[in-house]
Amino acid sequence: MSKGYGRTVELQVPFDEAVRRVREALAVQGFGVLSEIDVRATFASKLDVDMEPYVILGACNPALAHRALEIDRSIGLLLPCNVVVRAGEGGGTAVQALDPATMVELTGLRELRPVADEARVRLDAALDSLD
Repeated sequence: MSKGYGRTVELQVPFDEAVRRVREALAVQGFGVLSEIDVRATFASKLDVDMEPYVILGACNPALAHRALEIDRSIGLLLPCNVVVRAGEGGGTAVQALDPATMVELTGLRELRPVADEARVRLDAALDSLD
């Protein structure tokens, strides 16, 4: 990903298997998937545009979200942590996660740093377990 606002892991597994593995890895780290946006299906039905399989998983760790919301109620605009799973070249799959430090950078609230750091550690652990 450009501009350093996330992390990408390339997997040599089919898209559907990658989505399953990402969901499982997130769950191990205490994240639930609150939403799933099937970008490919949406573009096909609304725009008559075809693209590679692409989903956005809205992952949330309730304890971390609660801590962040206690600091700033408006931080909900930046929650949950988005994780993208998209078909890559040659049959592989790319998994991308937004860096939680983005919420600190955008808000300027240093009090959010411990929450963002823990979320990053957990997301990194989830991504690392996919290899």
